[in-house]
Amino acid sequence: MSSRQIPASVRIGLAFALPVLAGLALGAMLGAAGPAAAAPSLEPRLQEGGYTGPEFCANCHEDIHGQWAVTRHSQAFSSPIFQQNWEQLGSEFTCLSCHTTGFDEEAGSFAYPGVTCEACHGPFQLGHPEQPMPITPDAELCASCHETTTGEWRASRHGQVGINCQSCHNPHSQTPLAENITALCSNCHQDPGETFTHSTHANAGLACSNCHMYTNPATNPPIAGLVATGHTFSVGSEACIGCHTDTVHTRDSILALSGEVSELSQMDPEALRQQVQTQEQEIADLEARSTVRLYTGLAQGAIIGLITGGVAAWIVSRRIQVVVSNGDGE
Repeated sequence: MSSRQIPASVRIGLAFALPVLAGLALGAMLGAAGPAAAAPSLEPRLQEGGYTGPEFCANCHEDIHGQWAVTRHSQAFSSPIFQQNWEQLGSEFTCLSCHTTGFDEEAGSFAYPGVTCEACHGPFQLGHPEQPMPITPDAELCASCHETTTGEWRASRHGQVGINCQSCHNPHSQTPLAENITALCSNCHQDPGETFTHSTHANAGLACSNCHMYTNPATNPPIAGLVATGHTFSVGSEACIGCHTDTVHTRDSILALSGEVSELSQMDPEALRQQVQTQEQEIADLEARSTVRLYTGLAQGAIIGLITGGVAAWIVSRRIQVVVSNGDGE
């Protein structure tokens, strides 16, 4: 059998056609599977004031964005509690300076709802990430919104020695920088003292904040959205009353009874028995004297009654005789 050689023109045509057909087939498969997801754009879309929004920051800071997304900062505007209080206050625009990002007081508008990344770090810098985002991590930054809290903090020992908000709080997750409050306090206050108060309360499962950050339960809407937060860290009587309502008002009676018990415990039992015998004898003497006085009183009353009755009878009998005599003379 003789073999026929494929012409050169045919071979060239096949070499060109086969890749083209393969590319068309691949394109058809990709088209049937649906459009591919677009890669996130790192080109910022600037809003008014130069703000880009938290989703743009999440392109690089995904972990921090995830922490922030479930905090009160992220829900500062959308929270039902804020919406209700804001409506009760007449939807004042001044509230939005803390509950939104990029608030424009003159226009009454804002760039993004909630306290986003740029609320603290400032509008996005075009040179970032080569140029760091500016921020001053101290209490003055937090004070721009948390006025009551920072005011309390300044009056506390923490404020006086310069322990700032970020020393205890994670600003992104808004959680303590420890597994719980007591562990956080123990970082510095490693020996709170083996006092009666600390030992019994700790054994009962109370945390440091239960007493040192106690605040009265809110019964009315907050004035201008400001409420006490307990950041003076001082323990007042209201903290004790909050738990010990049933005993705090009987304190004087408890102390008086405790004093009497203490005095009695220091007395000699034999002396107590003699004192009891003496008191029993005094009681018996008083009862005997009372009986004598009773009988004496009865006897004196009887004598006085007999004398008075006799005199009254004599007077009546004399009056009757006079009347009868006058009657005979007539």
